Amino acid sequence: MDSEIKYKNATDASDTDESVSFDEVSTVAKLWMLNFMFLDLCRQFKEDDYDEFNEKCLAFSATSSTPNGNICKEKLTICAFLTRVMHGDQLDVEFEEEAGVMPLMSAAKVWSSLEYAVEDEMFKNIAQLLLVQSVAVCLVQGQRSSASSALKWFENNGDFSQHNLIVKLSTIVTKGETYHPFLVSFSFSRLLKSIKSFLDAYLEIDPCDYLFKEATKEAQSLKRERLKCWDEADISKENRKENEKKAVGLRTKRKLLSTKTLDILPTDSCKKSFVSLRRIPHSALSEVTSAKSMDTSKVKKNRKPPQKWTLQLDKYLEAGVKRHGQGSWSRILMDFDFDGRTGTMLKDRWRVLMKTHKVG
Repeated sequence: MDSEIKYKNATDASDTDESVSFDEVSTVAKLWMLNFMFLDLCRQFKEDDYDEFNEKCLAFSATSSTPNGNICKEKLTICAFLTRVMHGDQLDVEFEEEAGVMPLMSAAKVWSSLEYAVEDEMFKNIAQLLLVQSVAVCLVQGQRSSASSALKWFENNGDFSQHNLIVKLSTIVTKGETYHPFLVSFSFSRLLKSIKSFLDAYLEIDPCDYLFKEATKEAQSLKRERLKCWDEADISKENRKENEKKAVGLRTKRKLLSTKTLDILPTDSCKKSFVSLRRIPHSALSEVTSAKSMDTSKVKKNRKPPQKWTLQLDKYLEAGVKRHGQGSWSRILMDFDFDGRTGTMLKDRWRVLMKTHKVG
């Protein structure tokens, strides 16, 4: 008995030691959420979806600014850098309190604070591209004085290891060579490509994808359950139709085999078929024909036109079967547009193609 009490006390102590406060759990959950938001922002930037990036960046910034938000300070700095790059060609947009600091100049300033997080060659490459594009954007918009001011700002605030680059750019600005080969080689598209490479390298070291992976597993599980329900629904419909066909066939068979009607009716009531030899006048014949044609037209109007299977729809069906296999008709319906057809229709068409040897 004493041993049981000691074991219980030891277990309670162990549980107490491993217990954590709600604030500690909240911090971990918040980190997962911020990492997921950062991962999503990187994806939006790499896909050039800048409108979506701006909206989500505001939410990320607001979440990071709450207490204990410094856990994602580095990621917040990267997002600030990306935001400035996106507004690089908008000379009237300012991110700094200092007047005349254009977006790419501000981006260069933020980039210098990330030097520790980037390998040397990539850091220098992007720093040079930011300097060149700060000047090139001004020249393209016909603001040579702004280009000169940008060079002076870099000379006073930037890295003096780029002194030769500043001298070269000063000569280009003086001559007003907007489309100088040097500026073309250090293009804005090359800047974006280099930054996207930086994001790939950064996410390789810090994937930020724990919540993304868990959410992906849950989404896949929900999708499998949904497809399973759809397949079961299709199967139940098919079974119901088969049972209805069997019931109809059974009733028809019973009617054909029944002899009660023959016993009740007198034998002379069975009329024999005959061919009339009486000539029908032409006027009467035309009336009968016109009446039949009118009735036929009504039937045609009320009848729903059959849906024809086109060659393109057959190709969709064949591709769907190759991807998911026979029987997964609901999954195939999700991949292609079959003009309102159901899984049962797909199954019937596949049987036709198999019989006619149009598919293997």
